[in-house]
Amino acid sequence: MCILLGFRASAQPPSISSSQFAARALPALPFEESHEFPKILAGELDRFRRDASAQPAADEMTIPNQGWSLILRSDAGPVVRTAAEEFRTYLEKAMRIRVSLEEKPSLADWAGLSQAIVAGTGEQMPGCGSDLKGRKDYQIRVAPERVAVCGFDERGAMYGLYNLEARMNLREAPFLPRNVNITRHSLFKARMTLSGLGWMEWPDWYLRLLPRYGFDSIYASVYANPNGVPAEPPYDFIRRQDPERVRDLIRRAARYGIELYCPIMFHLTGDADNEARLRKLVRDIITTFPEIRGYVLLIEGFIYDGWPGWNRTPEDIRDWVKHWARGVAVATEEAHKINPAIEMLPWDYNVDFRPQAAELKKFVIDQYPLDTIPLITWSNGKGFERDGERGYLKDYAINEIGPSEVADAQIRRARERGARAVYVKADTWASWQFGTFPYLPFPYQWFERYKALEKYQVDGVMESWSYGFKPNFVAELRAWNSWSNAPPLDYLLRAVGRRDFGARSEARVLEAWDHFSRAIRLVPDTGPNMGTTNAIGTPLFFEKPAPRAMTVEHSWEDQERWMRKSEINPYWPYAPRRVILFPDFTNRVNAAERYAQPFSVRVFNKYLLLAADEMERGLESYRAAALAAPERKIYGALREVLLAEQLQRMMRSDAAILEFENLRFGLDKIAEPAEHGRVLDRMTAIVKQEIERTMASLETSRRDSRLGYEWEQDYFYTPYVLEEKLKLLRLTLEQQIPAYRRRHNL
Repeated sequence: MCILLGFRASAQPPSISSSQFAARALPALPFEESHEFPKILAGELDRFRRDASAQPAADEMTIPNQGWSLILRSDAGPVVRTAAEEFRTYLEKAMRIRVSLEEKPSLADWAGLSQAIVAGTGEQMPGCGSDLKGRKDYQIRVAPERVAVCGFDERGAMYGLYNLEARMNLREAPFLPRNVNITRHSLFKARMTLSGLGWMEWPDWYLRLLPRYGFDSIYASVYANPNGVPAEPPYDFIRRQDPERVRDLIRRAARYGIELYCPIMFHLTGDADNEARLRKLVRDIITTFPEIRGYVLLIEGFIYDGWPGWNRTPEDIRDWVKHWARGVAVATEEAHKINPAIEMLPWDYNVDFRPQAAELKKFVIDQYPLDTIPLITWSNGKGFERDGERGYLKDYAINEIGPSEVADAQIRRARERGARAVYVKADTWASWQFGTFPYLPFPYQWFERYKALEKYQVDGVMESWSYGFKPNFVAELRAWNSWSNAPPLDYLLRAVGRRDFGARSEARVLEAWDHFSRAIRLVPDTGPNMGTTNAIGTPLFFEKPAPRAMTVEHSWEDQERWMRKSEINPYWPYAPRRVILFPDFTNRVNAAERYAQPFSVRVFNKYLLLAADEMERGLESYRAAALAAPERKIYGALREVLLAEQLQRMMRSDAAILEFENLRFGLDKIAEPAEHGRVLDRMTAIVKQEIERTMASLETSRRDSRLGYEWEQDYFYTPYVLEEKLKLLRLTLEQQIPAYRRRHNL
């Protein structure tokens, strides 16, 4: 075992602070340039994963380093054939095993073969797969001299082969349970994700990853008609799609068993000419791309008469819904004339999702044609309470498991009406709650969501938005739990902890994940704004800063409207203005109170800090586990800790920004000099603490280029932005607050 810089593993490790950990961990990690993470992820599948010291347990068999064959039927289709080649490559590069690929005209004798891995469909392998029921189901049968994988269809066989990989990855060796005979039924007809790299960034190495994590489909690309017809106002700023890129993506993804969902972008007006144009658009898209599996009709782009604002009267919003649903019906009718199997997924995301809107949301379901598949937002709007103050999830979040009150009502109504299926948009490894993180290490909380999705018998899931998918252990946990007969949660987590941090570290790692999962349940911040999304990248503003971009404050154009339209705040133009807490320097509005609503700043910050404290309890054991990791695991283990450290800093910075602004807003209303001085002392302390957090965040972001990235914006913060924040914080500390004291004789 390698001991990193003097830390020894022990049953009771000394308490290690964040700064102590950083002093030892940061020198061991290389710097990464922004946008470097795709290059690193590209090598994920080809990593050497075998632990040379691993020994099979008494109930395990071993696939030897050579002498075995991988056998397919000679007429195997491209999905199984590609999966077999991928599995062969995995064995060679990850496990240092060479197997030959053989083809046979028949697999009927599969049960008599030896020194072989046999892959096919149940139809091709008599006596195997008799209990398989549907698409993606598979059976694995292991004997000392043979491994058989049979799928309900070719995709089932593919997922079975990749499940063998998943089992070997957990053991870091080519070991499989001896004499296992397991049938696994897919729990979902569809599991789709967006790219975690960018708008139309789907390289082959990335497509190779997706089925290994259980995905069968992708959503590409957001807000663009696949045939290149431009979106109409107000979405005419969206990139136009290149149809040839879509054709190429369909072709390449099909090799890996991945199908495509696309949006349809259209501005509905309800008149006859408009309806005729919609029918023509749908016909053109479907005849041009007959391979596309389904279409998402999202209000953001497939829209009627502007935004369905919550300030409309109940009669107005219901009228809006009827007109929008008429467009859904027209598009669905036209699509099903060509191919009745095409999935049409209306998604009413922007219609009021607060808890009190359940009847309205059921009304939406009532307007859908029965041959559509409602796409329901799983968590948004879920009500929750902190110290008697009630709020609701304002965007995709994981502090609440879900479903929301309105999602529950919609799922039930869709079942009552006899919908052909029900799909949901439900995050399962990351969320907009921390939208600049590749994943969120809250496995116990995520697992509760997986169980809830299964309980509600959801048929399909869109599992990410523009933060997309990047390989991570939570998504690995999700893949296991997307089929029946998953191993127990404790077994999976212990295996992952041992694999990623080293033997005898499992208890510490699981303790950390438990604390992290407890922490997220406390967090009250759920919006797509500053807070947990970008607090690290947001400075504290004591005085109105000098502009860093053009302004129109002396123009005939209204400055505030210009900032809303451009999404740029010229005083901090590094991220969309919605993710910066910028004060009202006229002091008419308390920006901190406005942000925390419907909670008070006191209660909001109380629970942010309770969550951060809970994170710290977990980090104590997480740091110890990482610093005791064997040499071959140090790089990954240290990065896991740094990511969790950054989550904690995001919570503390969120609270600091709100407290600082709350104090700044009331500063000039204080009459008593002593109290004035105490408030300034507290603000000074907050700035000093934020400087320390920002410096730590800067060093972390220099070593993990995934952090701060979310391709809708590219980066919300980079090392450069954090350096600029530090300059402003130091200006506040060293010049602005002292000058204020002098002006007020404090």
